[in-house]
Amino acid sequence: MTPPSPTPAPLPPDLVPLSKLPDFDPRAVPVAGIDGHLPPVAAAALAPASIRARFAAPPAWEPEVWAEKRFTDRQPAHASVLVPIVMRQQPTVLLTERTTHLSTHSGQVAFPGGKRDPDDRDAAHTALREAQEEIGLDPARVEVVGHMPTYTTGTRFIVTPVVALVDPGHALRINPDEVADAFEVPLAFLMNPAHHHRHVFEAGGVVREWFSMPYMDGRTERYIWGATAGMLRNLYRFLSA
Repeated sequence: MTPPSPTPAPLPPDLVPLSKLPDFDPRAVPVAGIDGHLPPVAAAALAPASIRARFAAPPAWEPEVWAEKRFTDRQPAHASVLVPIVMRQQPTVLLTERTTHLSTHSGQVAFPGGKRDPDDRDAAHTALREAQEEIGLDPARVEVVGHMPTYTTGTRFIVTPVVALVDPGHALRINPDEVADAFEVPLAFLMNPAHHHRHVFEAGGVVREWFSMPYMDGRTERYIWGATAGMLRNLYRFLSA
């Protein structure tokens, strides 16, 4: 007989989502440190063939960020996101900005993805289905090359990042109910720790830490932080191992 799962410890009464804190703005939290002392991933390692080879024969490595402090007693749920690397001459990562009316992570920069459906075959199926639903990305234009270790969010989603190479000739069709915008950020920018900012924030006696990777897209700041930045940090650790 399988032993019952241990009951999680009760949540501290003051532990709430950062987005629920009055007037909270992640951009206003001071930068506690920048990891400019770490080397960027070499340009050759960011080429599609190198990324395929890295997932085909992974090195020994450990992810840096596993989970966020939980702030809900809901049952854990499995989810997947697509980490879409667009195979341009200089590879980019395709990201989305969520609409402001969504119940979780509204207005934030995110990978396409969502909760696993009962009919999904595996994590890759979930990620590809969600990407097609959210931004109209045709699965025929996507080559899945591997998975990263799971990342558990504060909302208790156990997220599998599915890394894929995307044909640069793809066309998007954004679902305005879920996505406000889609854009690309150079992979080299994201894989350079000089752009990885560390933040420490205390509220109600609870200390939380996260990464941010602010990117200027013309005159628009794309503020990548939280779970998305954490998963990108793990991708950096994987590609640089």
